[in-house]
Amino acid sequence: MTGAAETFPLNPRQRMLAGMVLAFSNFMVVLDLTIANVSVPHIAGNLGISPDQGTWIITSYAVAEAICVPLTGWLAQRFGTVRLFIWGMIGFGLFSLLCGLSTTLGMIVACRIGQGLCGGPLMPMSQTLLMRIYPPEQRAKVMGLWAMTTLAGPAVGPIVGGYISDNWSWHWIFFINLPIAAVCVFAAMALLGPVETERRKLPIDYIGLGLLVFWIGCLQIMLDTGRDHDWFGDPMIVALAVMAAVGFLVFIIWELTEEHPIVDLRVFRHVGFTSGVVTLSLCFGAYFAGIVIIPQWLQMSMGYTAYSAGFVTAFTAMTAILAAPFAGRAVGKIDVRFLISGSVIWMGFVTLWRSGWTTTADFWTLALPQVVQGFAMPFFMIPLTTLTLGSVRPEETASAAGMQSFLRTLAVAISTSIVLTGWGNGQRVARDGLVSALDPGVGSSLAGTGITAAQTPQMIADLVDQQATVLSMNNVFFVAALVLFLAGALVWIAPKPTARVDMSAAH
Repeated sequence: MTGAAETFPLNPRQRMLAGMVLAFSNFMVVLDLTIANVSVPHIAGNLGISPDQGTWIITSYAVAEAICVPLTGWLAQRFGTVRLFIWGMIGFGLFSLLCGLSTTLGMIVACRIGQGLCGGPLMPMSQTLLMRIYPPEQRAKVMGLWAMTTLAGPAVGPIVGGYISDNWSWHWIFFINLPIAAVCVFAAMALLGPVETERRKLPIDYIGLGLLVFWIGCLQIMLDTGRDHDWFGDPMIVALAVMAAVGFLVFIIWELTEEHPIVDLRVFRHVGFTSGVVTLSLCFGAYFAGIVIIPQWLQMSMGYTAYSAGFVTAFTAMTAILAAPFAGRAVGKIDVRFLISGSVIWMGFVTLWRSGWTTTADFWTLALPQVVQGFAMPFFMIPLTTLTLGSVRPEETASAAGMQSFLRTLAVAISTSIVLTGWGNGQRVARDGLVSALDPGVGSSLAGTGITAAQTPQMIADLVDQQATVLSMNNVFFVAALVLFLAGALVWIAPKPTARVDMSAAH
């Protein structure tokens, strides 16, 4: 730690203002992971693309952010922590503007990639800077507040995006970032200068970075386009799968033998860390199944507005914030493996609860599982950081935290593609099954209710589509619940952590 950090040059008022700016910047970046979810139908309709193609808007941001996270440590040392934060925020605001001005799918995806690349370092940098401006005795409380913004962002995103899309236009889900980014930039310039770090010229693993971008890019393109190209019946998808697999293997070999790897894979030798990040990846993937599917289902099949659909999912954030202080206290008193396993299994039962939804579900039938799920979230996230970072050596904490953040973000991107693909394929299978089971006399029955012969075929088709959609969604939730139950068991592979965790690296 530098001398500036040791003397804590900011006075209490400056510290409070800087803390608010850093926490809010983290909230904005995390919010953008999900703010576009409920707006996909609006954006797709405006740009003349299918909702399936619209998922690129979600996954492109997550993949770009995942790729950039491992570079954060190198970038901070090369350019300075505060400079990196400021320029990252400027870039985030600029690409937000361009996203809102986009007129084609290609343009908005390219700008979302730019958003993700600039936003990737902001999340760990906001945490690092908070640790530099607050003394040790205040850090636990500050990190608790920071964790709340991380929990709240993904759940609040749909309600904010829904309100804006319904009452203004989808363009404003990106434009609203501009004044926030401007305030954060000017506040950082005014307040954070005294905690800037020295710049150092460091070698960078260009080959490792290139391999990372290559295999993740091939994998994500395969997942996003596979459902439109008959999967492995299309030579292009086969080629992408082979390139992703080969690129991944070469990447692993290179990083294990490189002196200055872009991603330090050696931390996986610690069983506690490995089981922890596998649990984290599985849980975030299963958790995002609901975040991605529920708003789209409510809008396409249940007649909800984007705002109402987002409001259903927002309850998770509310109860998570209420539970977060209790989770922080429990970490020091109860075996973290028990807390993680219990909360993950809790989330599994909530997801299983959702798998019984029908097209007649009312608002509270949909919202109540979200309320219950929120209580489990802090008891999963906060102890998991203690487990993973407490399982590695102190000098490996930064690398372990970076890997954890990278895998969490990558899991979100991959899960989004897999879940939407499974949902779409399941709808087709369910539709075929429902059509084959239709009673030939159903048309006559509808005619008796006053529906004309011309209206009957369309009405039957709409009812079949509605039922097929919910049946497929319930199957996705059932699989997600099984994944969560598996994750809840895997965490017990880890030995009980004994090391004291340096939360300054826990991004």
